[in-house]
Amino acid sequence: MFHGAVAIMSLVMLAVLETVVAACTLLVTLAAALELWRGNRIIARLADIGPLEPESAPMVSVVIAARDEERHMERALTSVLCQDYPNYEVIVVDDRSADRTGAILDRMASEDGRLRIVHVTGLPPGWLGKNHALHIGASRASGEFILFSDADVVMDASVLRRAMRYAGEHELDHLAIAPNIVPHGMLFNALLGVFGLLFNLFTRPWEARDPKSAHHIGIGAFNLVRAAAYRGAGGHEPIAMRPDDDIKLGKLIKGRGGRQDLVFGGRLITVDWYDSARAMIRGLTKNMFAGLEYSVPAALAAAAGPVIAGLWPFAALFLTAGPARLLNALVVVLSLAVFIAAVSEMKIPPLCALVLPLAAATFSYVLLRSTVVTLRNDGIDWRGTHYPLAELRANRL
Repeated sequence: MFHGAVAIMSLVMLAVLETVVAACTLLVTLAAALELWRGNRIIARLADIGPLEPESAPMVSVVIAARDEERHMERALTSVLCQDYPNYEVIVVDDRSADRTGAILDRMASEDGRLRIVHVTGLPPGWLGKNHALHIGASRASGEFILFSDADVVMDASVLRRAMRYAGEHELDHLAIAPNIVPHGMLFNALLGVFGLLFNLFTRPWEARDPKSAHHIGIGAFNLVRAAAYRGAGGHEPIAMRPDDDIKLGKLIKGRGGRQDLVFGGRLITVDWYDSARAMIRGLTKNMFAGLEYSVPAALAAAAGPVIAGLWPFAALFLTAGPARLLNALVVVLSLAVFIAAVSEMKIPPLCALVLPLAAATFSYVLLRSTVVTLRNDGIDWRGTHYPLAELRANRL
């Protein structure tokens, strides 16, 4: 009889624990949903911004780092050269490419006088390749503003005029534009949705404009900076060994009092980020741990989040009963609604919500993989170069 009472008591305590966990998860999910809703209402859309008038167009230097980009380079660079902005130059730094990137760039430069090519053949100590290339490109820039972009970014002809109007009207020192990412299959799209949601909750980009907030933003596809603010902050030298250089550039400029903001680019600016879920996993492995400042406890906590919020409630529908099951059902409905709203903003089919639990678990795996691989390899391997962990950790900002 005593053992039976103990067993009953254990079951009751388990049911109470399951209910408490479900209730807490629901409250956290609801708070996150409200914060995302509030933030998305604040952020402007590039398509809603009218182009700048030609007579008030300051000089802009577009700086692009390219390494082994023969697949995307010509289409992306052509879109940059077709901007209807009247006063800009383009500087592309060929960073030790081993494919036809250099030859493509030289041919395109011979056809357009606004395009200048810098060929880099070596990498000095203490620099990541891309950061060094952007640093070299910026040193050749003559514009009042510098736009840092990537070699796979395709822009509508009006992007620069719209961006410069927004930057001018809001007196910004830094404007980041979030691109639309080309979709590649259901799991890829779901992973992208999870990444976008967690990135927004972690960075809170809608608070970047608030000078009293510590939150900051930066987007590698489109980081437009006032040249004086960029050089006053030390350029890329303070972030020479940061794999997350784009967002740290935003931290650098805001930390020195610069005004910054983020705009959603929508279909006006697109990037073919990775071509599969497998490629995304490999690519994120190099910089996820860096984004958490190489902290193992932070990585473990971050990896637990998607499992608790994105996987467990779905499983709990089959593993719990009573109030716990009802609360978990509410979590599932709310999570799906938030996710579908997020991917719709990214122009991704809502059907990818069908694999949300798998995507959440995969994202946690990527976080753990990034941590383990970086520690095991004592650093990261990026485009043929090894960067030691001690040097990466030393570059704190």
